[in-house]
Amino acid sequence: MALDDDIALLARQPLLSLMERDALRLVAFAAESRILRAGDVLFRIGEPSDGAVLVISGTIALDSREDGQPAQEIVGEGALIGEMALFAAVARPVTAIAREPSQVMRLSRSVMRRVLAESPASAQAVAAAISERLLGFVGQLNAVQEALLAIDSR
Repeated sequence: MALDDDIALLARQPLLSLMERDALRLVAFAAESRILRAGDVLFRIGEPSDGAVLVISGTIALDSREDGQPAQEIVGEGALIGEMALFAAVARPVTAIAREPSQVMRLSRSVMRRVLAESPASAQAVAAAISERLLGFVGQLNAVQEALLAIDSR
């Protein structure tokens, strides 16, 4: 795939779309493309993360259980798996397995950090978006807490 095609794929991601084109170009240039066969494991639950994976083609099964049941979620072309792992070291919350021949693009956290350090406008836009998400999560948690307190007071 051409570099411009990779940049276009990255720009379709809500968080990454906030980055300047030159910053996305650097991320795309440093990304590693990988071809998977059906059954190949991208990563397992609990493993340390080192970045995110963008599905270019095919489908990937995501599952937090290891009991042989059908996957909890199936993602396909355009899905960004492990977005927060681009910014923070977290354990993988799911196991990701290719369900069919697939192509993915691996985006490393170390590259993302370097690119954001060199692109303050991109870093500020991404930080603002993450902050907005966190405030939304806090609001949702507060609503749940209020609902639970209302149940307890009955």
